[in-house]
Amino acid sequence: MSLDNLPTLSETVKIHKLRANKTLGQHFLLDMNVTDKIARLAAPLDGVSVAEIGPGPGGLTRALVQNGAEVLAIEMDDRFLAPLDDIARASGKLRVIHGNALKVDIGKELDGEIKIVANLPYNVGTKMLINWLTATPLFWSQAVLMFQKEVAERVVASPGDSAYGRLAILAQSVCDTRLGFEVPSNAFSPPPKVDSAVIVLEPLPEAKRFRDLKLLGEVTMAAFGQRRKMLRKSLKPIAKKYGVESESWCETCNIDPQRRPETLSVAEFQILAGALKNE
Repeated sequence: MSLDNLPTLSETVKIHKLRANKTLGQHFLLDMNVTDKIARLAAPLDGVSVAEIGPGPGGLTRALVQNGAEVLAIEMDDRFLAPLDDIARASGKLRVIHGNALKVDIGKELDGEIKIVANLPYNVGTKMLINWLTATPLFWSQAVLMFQKEVAERVVASPGDSAYGRLAILAQSVCDTRLGFEVPSNAFSPPPKVDSAVIVLEPLPEAKRFRDLKLLGEVTMAAFGQRRKMLRKSLKPIAKKYGVESESWCETCNIDPQRRPETLSVAEFQILAGALKNE
């Protein structure tokens, strides 16, 4: 059997009587033009190990193996194991772990160059991204991920953008980020209430990555917790925690304490965090 002889995705869904589980954030991506486009964003894939999270009936999985990837698919819903097994037997390039991706150490499961390519479940996508950004060591060379459009915009946002905040600063302290393309809701079955978008993350050289993401996360959480207030006000709680005064802390970093958090660059937030660490 080859992939070309498998039932179409729509036929697969009918054969196995599959329905999306809303509690798991499932929406089936059945448009092969979109799945192929995602796989091409991750190219080249020949000889590359790819981790795919929540493959569902396997649309993106098919595109990845057709483009040469050796795929590890992590799926917690046992309804999808049979159609995924069909892909595994037809391609010889797929291994499936039945379990919770949050509990799988991808870096230990795969060898060689590792990429993460996934249409992430809406309800845990952000948590997974933070886990991958903070992995030590950083085991992946590229991530091509689909999120709700609003979340994707938060990852790639620049200072001054309405979506700019903690997630952009954490992601861009580890990676170059860019928006790949947007995906309308009608590409899914059933269609979600919002559009989606695919983003590409490529790790910065190790020397350019900010190492203490936990502390940076604390600083950004304080700052954007009161994003309409000036830094001298919004940073007071964390300044007190670390035994400093918010205005003098900002001034030591050559940052005007009257600025608002959305105006600071990623580098300026790193300077603030670095100064706290040295206190």
